[in-house]
Amino acid sequence: MGLLDPVDADLNGRVCVITGATGGLGLEAAGQLAALGASVVLVGRSEERLAAAHDMVAARAAAAGRAGAGQVETVVIDLSSLESVRHGAGVILEFHPEIHALVNNAGVLLNSRQESADGFELSFATNVLGPFLLTELLLPALEAGADSSGEPSRIVSVSSGGMYTTGVDLADLQSEAGGSWSGSTVYARTKRMQLMLTEVWARRLAAAGVTANAMHPGWADTPGVQDSLPAFHRVMGPVLRSPAEGADTVTWLVADPQAGSESGAFWHDRRRRPTSLLPGTRPEPGDAERLYVECRRLSGLDG
Repeated sequence: MGLLDPVDADLNGRVCVITGATGGLGLEAAGQLAALGASVVLVGRSEERLAAAHDMVAARAAAAGRAGAGQVETVVIDLSSLESVRHGAGVILEFHPEIHALVNNAGVLLNSRQESADGFELSFATNVLGPFLLTELLLPALEAGADSSGEPSRIVSVSSGGMYTTGVDLADLQSEAGGSWSGSTVYARTKRMQLMLTEVWARRLAAAGVTANAMHPGWADTPGVQDSLPAFHRVMGPVLRSPAEGADTVTWLVADPQAGSESGAFWHDRRRRPTSLLPGTRPEPGDAERLYVECRRLSGLDG
């Protein structure tokens, strides 16, 4: 990634919720947004790690010297648990009836098939269903934030270029079909689903003043890459991006005035990118809407 001009924006008075904020891209994006004056709500599974992240993000906000810089808060949510998501969303809404940005960053890449406490394949539960439910529950606050500020509220989902390698079988969202199980393939499939849901939100929320975009951060040197892909990290470590480079487009999509007019797109290095490249990976017309409806059913929002 070539050097891009730093995002120049004043986010004083704006509330940004960031999942997976205890390390890697989420922690870096939180620091960048706090340095621009935003109040940030850090979401993670571990109270201890959230406390450490809180101190790091608060220090970056103070170092930036923004007059009237916002607060740094933490909320414990395990995105693989629908009960945890509902409880955490309630906590956020209690203190923040208006939200101006939601960054769905948390995710897992597993080496074996596992199930969540709710009985869903764990990658799907953590990367798709949990973030979907959190987003849907926070929509009233996102819409209220757009109304009060006069600027669009923004949903940003951290996807991956890996989604280019696969399509989505709506009949097998749990990756239960026969054959060998591949964590990287399942991960890529969930990232494709994130983009499909982004496109649905962009259509459904346009009139409410809420935009939705997905982005690919590039291969960045984060704890997630180190833990999930150790061999890849050993070989590619010297050329991986820094977390700051990987998080740049997240910050740009949240903060830049020009980016506020964009919705329903897939981004990399602040540029729109195609959503499909390989034959057989492009969703059929209506698939994204069907995925949205199924996620509402599985998450308990519809019955």
